[in-house]
Amino acid sequence: MLRILNRFFHLGSHKTTVGREVMAGTTTFLAMAYILVVNPLILADAGMDFGGVFVATCLAAAIGSLLMGLLANYPIALAPGMGQNAFFTYAVVISSGHSWQAALGAVFLSGILFLIISILPIRNWLINSIPKNLKLGIAAGIGFFLAFIALKNAGIIAEDAATLVTLGNLLGFAPVMTLIGFFIITALYARGYKGAVISGVLFISFIGWVSGQAEFFGVIATPPPAAPVFLQLDIAAAFELSMLSVVLTLLLVDVFDTAGTLVGVAARGNLMDEEGRIPRLGKALFADSGSTVIGALLGTSSTTSYIESAAGVESGGRTGLSAVVVALIFLSCLVFAPLAQSIPGYAAAAALLFVSASMAQTLVDIDWPDITESSPAILTAIMMPLSFSIADGIGIGFISYVAIKLLSNKLSDVPLAVNIVALIFVAKFIFLA
Repeated sequence: MLRILNRFFHLGSHKTTVGREVMAGTTTFLAMAYILVVNPLILADAGMDFGGVFVATCLAAAIGSLLMGLLANYPIALAPGMGQNAFFTYAVVISSGHSWQAALGAVFLSGILFLIISILPIRNWLINSIPKNLKLGIAAGIGFFLAFIALKNAGIIAEDAATLVTLGNLLGFAPVMTLIGFFIITALYARGYKGAVISGVLFISFIGWVSGQAEFFGVIATPPPAAPVFLQLDIAAAFELSMLSVVLTLLLVDVFDTAGTLVGVAARGNLMDEEGRIPRLGKALFADSGSTVIGALLGTSSTTSYIESAAGVESGGRTGLSAVVVALIFLSCLVFAPLAQSIPGYAAAAALLFVSASMAQTLVDIDWPDITESSPAILTAIMMPLSFSIADGIGIGFISYVAIKLLSNKLSDVPLAVNIVALIFVAKFIFLA
């Protein structure tokens, strides 16, 4: 068996071992295990069945990680993405009034488009043509959007007729637990503890259980039925004109997220070639896009590559075997649905707040001296939480980027893809406002 694994995953040429890959996969799982709790909670706000989404999350993560490990041989794990699930629930379903079935249809279509891009040579053109600073602004904006949702759900901020938002009751149980959880997770992470997020969530949940502020449903049980969300997508509704910007946004976020994760993890693991390119890029993108399509069929929002995979790489993971280990662990988690359902919303909000802070760190790498680059990026980031829409934030960002470059006599710096996306959003704001 060891010989087969070595030959298939090329462990020797990557200077790694089966034991090291297993440890790396376990580390990666611990770093991203929070998604098992947070994803069902977020999609439940859209009206989806918690148990069904939990099963879909486990299966989508397992299948996606398996595809990445076996096809692309990269130590990168996949799961339903943070940001994509928030966009799905709060922008597409709650704010825009679409059904969650239609939203799943949009996820499916975006996955099909991403799959086509992954196969065709267009993939390099699209990924490389989007300006770096816009990508950074989008990532930070999604972080701000997640922070806004976390603070709102925890009651730390509240609605106000005069100022739109105001400080909530900080002495309430939920706000206090959220902030304590956030402090604990951040401190554990700073001390190098890979399971910081899930440990913080479980600690806060335990306080809620013993204090009677949260109900405990148990730890292990037969997996809940997947039927309430399995194959429930409405593809026909996703073809409506009003869903165009939704599909486009899902596609862009997935492409950017995947490209950024691949580059980041490959760089940390020294997995790029001598020219700085990512080998087997097409296979990696195929695994990611295929996972989104499968995830939509299973009943969850877009599945994407996780930057937390870098934790496994830092632990020595260098091949797809570590991703396969992650897949197997996710499959084993199917029996832990009662534990996941016992996690209170304020514990999940603490994890969400930490993830948002991590995503906002991309602002550091923005080209601040070039105001024509930094201004659109910051506007993109700010508009996502203030408009309560990732799609509108991205649209305003692209439009502002083209407009500022045009007025600065730098239109030649704008790639064709950016002009096309900006025009699509202009049409969306004019005709679908």
